[in-house]
Amino acid sequence: MNDREALTSYLASFVEGLEQSGIKDVVISPGSRSTPLALLFAEHPNINIYVNIDERSAGFFALGIAKASRNPVALLCTSGTAAANYYPAIVEANLSRVPLIVLTADRPHELRDVGAPQAIDQIHLYGSHVRWFAEMAIPEFGSSMENYAKTAAVRAVTEAQGLPSGPVHLNFPLREPLLPQLQPSPFDPKKEVINQKEIQSGELILSECVYHELAGEWLGYEKGLIVCGPIDQPDFNNAVTKLSEVLGFPIIADPLSQLRSDSISNAQVIDSYDAILRSERAHSDLRPELIIRFGNLPVSKSLSKYLQKNEDVKQIVVDGERGWRDPYHIGNEMIYCDEVTLCKRISDVVMKKEKSEWFSKWLEMNQIVKNVIDVKLNQEIKLDEGKAIMELSRWIPENSTIFVGNSMPIRDMDTFFYTNNKNIRVMANRGANGIDGVVSTALGSSLYSHPLFLVIGDLSFFHDMNGLLAAKLYKLNINIILLNNDGGGIFSYLPQAGEPKHFDVLFGTPTGLNFEHAVKLYHGQYTKINDWESFRVAILDTGIDKGLNVIEVPTDRAENTNSHRQIWGQVSQEINKYLQSDEK
Repeated sequence: MNDREALTSYLASFVEGLEQSGIKDVVISPGSRSTPLALLFAEHPNINIYVNIDERSAGFFALGIAKASRNPVALLCTSGTAAANYYPAIVEANLSRVPLIVLTADRPHELRDVGAPQAIDQIHLYGSHVRWFAEMAIPEFGSSMENYAKTAAVRAVTEAQGLPSGPVHLNFPLREPLLPQLQPSPFDPKKEVINQKEIQSGELILSECVYHELAGEWLGYEKGLIVCGPIDQPDFNNAVTKLSEVLGFPIIADPLSQLRSDSISNAQVIDSYDAILRSERAHSDLRPELIIRFGNLPVSKSLSKYLQKNEDVKQIVVDGERGWRDPYHIGNEMIYCDEVTLCKRISDVVMKKEKSEWFSKWLEMNQIVKNVIDVKLNQEIKLDEGKAIMELSRWIPENSTIFVGNSMPIRDMDTFFYTNNKNIRVMANRGANGIDGVVSTALGSSLYSHPLFLVIGDLSFFHDMNGLLAAKLYKLNINIILLNNDGGGIFSYLPQAGEPKHFDVLFGTPTGLNFEHAVKLYHGQYTKINDWESFRVAILDTGIDKGLNVIEVPTDRAENTNSHRQIWGQVSQEINKYLQSDEK
């Protein structure tokens, strides 16, 4: 057997192992050293391939596919700095617990550290940001090597889907010739599957007596809170809502908790907590006795301060993937149990409590905040970023997905995206919270989310304009709401805004770009909004427009900052007034 046959049998076994383990989508960055794997992925009848030229964009595109499909995705590149460009997406996948199978081709050992081109040290390139690393053997012929390659593939998928889930990295040293034999195809559907490998795994559960102990303990508290941060787990909404009902605890629901927009009842959901907790008096008057937290830490800074001020209150962190999500070191108890199972089992053994005065107070304040915001924004004639979120939620079709950029867009979602029954899935990159790769992640998500709306700021959009190429190449349908305040709007809310001499150069960073040219470059549809009626029409027209559709909403940074502060100030006044009258 020659070298090409050995290369083919070895790598085809690896590809078969991935496919048999559930890999359906592979994102490929073009290059020479990765040629044999790229050709074999393209040859496999059950694998979808997406070629993305920019490796940084490719990494985030794969991340988006995995997030939306809730399945692992493979990512392939050649040797050298191509692999380094995957780093930001791998960091995000690690912190967001998204399973990626990162495959890097490499120079063989004799060409390392001797000045060969496109040769960098790729051993443990991603450090602790991956769940598992393997330096694969040089391809050789033989059933034992085929078995080894298939086993490595199965293990890679298993490790990526472990607890907690995340990216894994396999490095492939490959010698020339780099062309596998595709005739006859190594993936003959009539070929008998040999050495099929299966991995059985299960969820984290507790013993029955522990569920009863927790139920008895939690029932002893009247002033309890359920805090739900970013979590995207099927059936969690129903389970945690039932738990809230039986315990009589309101749910503090981050926009990424998937609890604000569901077809089920959301009467227990408090969605305006960020504005409520901007009142210092609310912090003292709303002192809880127990806090139960699910998912990652919520976006809201005022909620984080509230949790920290109540560090002497019992705070329980539930994590079905056995992580440690307690950045402020205030958790008294970590419960490693599948979130849905925990909610269901405790709900089954608890007699439903009546709504308490505590619960009613939260609901009343929640409505006060909404009334203040509604009055303010209904009077707003100028284009405003907060109102853009509210108008989008009003006109967006049911069963849509909103992907949200970081900095101000995700914070405006927290404040202005109210509970509704439209069944809107909300996604974002809230692992490292960066502005890089957001366009590409949303485009990857659009493969499994229809229709998809991306809400993004101008700097984040600029940062990843290369990602728009995927929309053109694969005719992806995405509606991008581009909130353009010509710079970094979030910095206007931070202390450095008080240093006007250097603020614009270092933080405001205006670009003055005309984004219409970029959209047209990628054959997209571009609309610039002038008033709220044109915004409404543009959103309604998204059902007609296919492909890349960018709706730019030009806003003023200073006016946005003033608008937000006026709302927060008025909300605090009304909340303080309510709490004062409640004492009488």
